[in-house]
Amino acid sequence: MITVVESQKVLVADDDAVNREVLGDLLKPEYTVLLARNGAQTLERAARHLPDLILLDVLMPDMDGYEVLRRLRADPQTEHISVIFISGLNRPEDEANGLKMGASDYIVKPFNPTVVMARVALHLQVLRQRRMLERLANIDGLTELANRRRFDEMYTLEWQRARRSGRPLSLALLDIDAFKQYNDRYGHPAGDRALRSVARVAGAAMRRPADLAARYGGEELVLLMPETDAADARRMIGQLRETVASLAIPHETSNVAPVLTVSVGGATLVPNSGEQQPELFEAADAQLYLAKQAGRNRIAWRP
Repeated sequence: MITVVESQKVLVADDDAVNREVLGDLLKPEYTVLLARNGAQTLERAARHLPDLILLDVLMPDMDGYEVLRRLRADPQTEHISVIFISGLNRPEDEANGLKMGASDYIVKPFNPTVVMARVALHLQVLRQRRMLERLANIDGLTELANRRRFDEMYTLEWQRARRSGRPLSLALLDIDAFKQYNDRYGHPAGDRALRSVARVAGAAMRRPADLAARYGGEELVLLMPETDAADARRMIGQLRETVASLAIPHETSNVAPVLTVSVGGATLVPNSGEQQPELFEAADAQLYLAKQAGRNRIAWRP
């Protein structure tokens, strides 16, 4: 089984082949190691592989480490990568300059292998902890789906991407039928278990990397499906609705069915300059209302 530590990538950038080999051999037992021999290669490999940390030599002939760091920070794709300078410049003002430019740390040559390993481990541990906090900030604690904050972020990004590409964007709102009655009959702990079961089905239905299932509020889930036309989106949501019913979660007080069911409203749109971001969500919400008015346990979709 691959652990988080083993999967972390470190890019070693140094024009001296001996230094690259020594640092690479030092780090390989713990991390995935990438090597670069000059500034241009460092920028190319950083953009292509997105390492977690870069050990960057300051004095390189074609482009020094300061310029490499400046370009890394200027690129949105690489601006957050941590950089540790490794340099033969050992004056305090050299170290201060590197830190002011945005380096996370500064190690003076000739370096001590134990110190290098300790500092690399420390920075990567901080990175893991930060990513864990970021994930927790984006997850709904009950359903373990994305939360509303995360949905709002991704909806904005996917709307903008669909506008640029001219590809369809589909969105669905799912509501558990007669959920108040379910809680009244079986109790809120049972209601929480039922909601988690529906959330697992919704999460499993969103199979592609860009698809997103999120808890929007209460018993309402929202499903975001980029680059998905109305027919494909409705088919996916139809399978989801059938799967929820097949769970056969008893619901004796429902006026819809003897088991727990869901109603879904959805819409598909190819954004253009004349449309605003809320329109797709509002259209799906209006379709959800129609599905409920028509008797629940069904899908209403605006193509």
